[in-house]
Amino acid sequence: MRTMRTARLVAAIALLVLVGAAGAAWADHHAVKVEKKEGVGSYLADSKGMTLYVFKKDTAGKSACAGECVVKWPLYFREKVAAPAGTKAEDFGTITREDGKKQTTYKSMPLYYFTGDAKPGDTNGQGVKDVWYVAAP
Repeated sequence: MRTMRTARLVAAIALLVLVGAAGAAWADHHAVKVEKKEGVGSYLADSKGMTLYVFKKDTAGKSACAGECVVKWPLYFREKVAAPAGTKAEDFGTITREDGKKQTTYKSMPLYYFTGDAKPGDTNGQGVKDVWYVAAP
């Protein structure tokens, strides 16, 4: 009888640890970080360190990037974003684009990745055609 209670207790503790670890992983997956790079300054990146960009032709709450543009500049979307230090949760939002897809915004400006960034910390999209820039906090 005592062995059965001990086994149940151990199983319950293991389950709590597993749920806690999954919650922490979920929170990190939806976190945005502030990174810093010489020549670029501070910029937003996703939880994996991939740089997030804004498009100068966008307007608050509306994306002007469509078709081939989205192929080179994929959308960044998370239902909820954990705001990093130095930003506010209310600075992050979501828009529904004309193509029906959702996209995360920062200070009402849609956020994108750049296919030319191969690894975390790359900022190869900075200044492309004078209309693409890292998202500055």
